[in-house]
Amino acid sequence: MVRAVSKVKEFPLPDLGEGLTEGEILRWLVQVGDTIELNQPIVEVETAKAAVEIPAKWAGRVATIFHPEGTTVEVGTPIIAIDTEPGAAPPDGPPEESGPAPSAASLAAVEVAPAEGMVEPGLIGGPAPGGRTAVLVGYGPKTAAAKRRPRLTDPPATAPPPPPAATAPAPPVPTTPVPTTPEPAPNGGAKVLAKPPVRKLARDLGVDLAGLVGSGPEGSITRDDVQAATASPAVAVGGEQRIPVKGVRKLTAENMVTSAFTAPHVTVFLTVDVTRAVRALERLRTLPEWREVRVSPLLLAAKAVLFAIKRHPLANSSWAGSEIVVKDYVNLGVAAATERGLVVPNIKNADRLSLRELADAMTALVQTAKAGKTQPADMSGGTFTITNVGVFGVDTGTPILPPGEAAILCFGAIREMPWVHKGKVKVRSVTTLGLSFDHRIIDGELGARFLRDLGNFLADPEAALLSWC
Repeated sequence: MVRAVSKVKEFPLPDLGEGLTEGEILRWLVQVGDTIELNQPIVEVETAKAAVEIPAKWAGRVATIFHPEGTTVEVGTPIIAIDTEPGAAPPDGPPEESGPAPSAASLAAVEVAPAEGMVEPGLIGGPAPGGRTAVLVGYGPKTAAAKRRPRLTDPPATAPPPPPAATAPAPPVPTTPVPTTPEPAPNGGAKVLAKPPVRKLARDLGVDLAGLVGSGPEGSITRDDVQAATASPAVAVGGEQRIPVKGVRKLTAENMVTSAFTAPHVTVFLTVDVTRAVRALERLRTLPEWREVRVSPLLLAAKAVLFAIKRHPLANSSWAGSEIVVKDYVNLGVAAATERGLVVPNIKNADRLSLRELADAMTALVQTAKAGKTQPADMSGGTFTITNVGVFGVDTGTPILPPGEAAILCFGAIREMPWVHKGKVKVRSVTTLGLSFDHRIIDGELGARFLRDLGNFLADPEAALLSWC
């Protein structure tokens, strides 16, 4: 009699798109033994772009979680094992009834779990009803088939099963030197016992495995042993602090180096009396339809940028080697400081939004970034960026261009200062603007005119809205 056999499938970290090769496990949303449904979020992973939730590829019961929170995992590495038939008997358990060996026909009736590279209908990356492809939000379907790594417990294809009368079957010959099961290798004495993921974690945190005492089976070193050896995510080594560069911070560093040494930067500055702009914001807040809206000087700075781009379209372009690509849309990026580093999500088609719509979009953008939920699609395709250093009390700066953009505005702090107004020295609200631009696209004259128009708008936004429309 052929009995149903439990099918445990390993789910590798998927390719989340845009050339990402690894991700850090931030938070597991399930535990071993939990029953999960198809497409249920199971883990939150931070890539170099953003933090995303990954849904389950199959329904079933969580059999194994291979990597704890805080571990950086390469794309294609198994992160969880799911028993898709939890009610069936385990594959290595004794048969329910004794009898003759099953025939080839009966074996054909036993459903075999598809390989990891195969995709089942309705799953992530597979065909869904209506002819579409089920994918993660913001990503395309996977084009390359993943390969399933052989397990240590998989017997060679040609090895026959041991006879029932055998009391001590010979140990199976491993098919790969790298085990994927959680069973540790036997202790060899002086040799440090640790699995490859544990060794990688130790390298990332700067921990010397030779100095640790393993708490795992037969003295093997576990992830908990490595993490316990660190007082914090940064490990003090000889009076130095080692901070792993990964995730958003790593990608930002790579982009800034590329931009700084590729595009010739020029920065110009302008100090502006924004007293009328501050008063306009105060009047705006008193309007009934604006009382629940977050209104800040950055909103007027964004609107000033959009108006100035209409007058000077080259400020909203990119360098493509043999040509300059001028965009007829503005994806306005707003730099946001988060716990995981600086991110620059952008508002798509910001030039087509009203002032109220722009305010709502900026509020949602910042809140999403602070929560660490910005999707990779929201951080790609930007055409012009604003960085607001004024919130930190900084007057201005010389910002580095995001790759592929022609200009970036640095908006400084607004301070009350003595200012000559109508021939008299008065206390006025003053700020300093800094504009960095790609000198291959924007020459000094165009850069100065663009910044002047920004300043004119902020000096009297109400007049600018009436005259520029």
